[in-house]
Amino acid sequence: MILTAENYYSAAANQKYMSVSQYKDFMKCEAMAMAKLQGTYQQKPTTALLVGSYVDSHFEGTLTQFVETHPEIFKANGELKKDYAQAEEIIKRVSKDKLFMAYMSGEKQRIFTASLFRAPWKIKIDALSRNKIVDLKVMRSMDRVMGKSFVEYWGYDLQLAIYAEVERRQRRRKKQKETYLAVATKEEPVNLEIICVPEWRRKECLAEVENNMPRILKIKSGEIEPERCEICPYCRATKELKEPIDFELVGFSAQEKKIMKGVF
Repeated sequence: MILTAENYYSAAANQKYMSVSQYKDFMKCEAMAMAKLQGTYQQKPTTALLVGSYVDSHFEGTLTQFVETHPEIFKANGELKKDYAQAEEIIKRVSKDKLFMAYMSGEKQRIFTASLFRAPWKIKIDALSRNKIVDLKVMRSMDRVMGKSFVEYWGYDLQLAIYAEVERRQRRRKKQKETYLAVATKEEPVNLEIICVPEWRRKECLAEVENNMPRILKIKSGEIEPERCEICPYCRATKELKEPIDFELVGFSAQEKKIMKGVF
């Protein structure tokens, strides 16, 4: 299967290839990840996701097509709704910053595939230049989350680790390119930053993915049944009550409940 911009997100491509978003789905909830792959569950695009996609589309030169396929972002009078007007403000702000724009230069939305941890992977890089890989992120803020850097909490370091290794393998080089996040926030005024994810951290992330892939591949092939997390939107929508639970277990995921009960 030859991946293109048109079929990159297709069901067939997701069945054949692993991706960072698919990996993250499996780590959140195995049942939800498989339901997505089987086409029985689809997450509705959130306003936050569409705002980020709006900015992405601007930088990749496909904003006209994005606007045409998302008429819901406009008011009845033809003006952008407030959240999307905010996206335009973000674009204006980052476009004034020379360093931000320099890092966002290069090839846009370049697709690569490579075998990694006994599975074919697909990636799409926001900005690729001779010596670096850059991924654009539009965030609510850059505040720490649960005591962690937002980069680690949301798995953006892991994302860049996969990007760097897949690109290296397809290009058959010995050394990975350096990796960066180009981040803009939805705050007023907009905050922006170029963030480096160093090689040592990328190596840690790749080791984590390698450790988790055997189980994911067994689930994806149907060798073992996926586990439900019991707290995600998919699990809430498909929940069937079996028995009452102790009040102290309310709000914990299925995996957390197992750990609390000493079951591993």
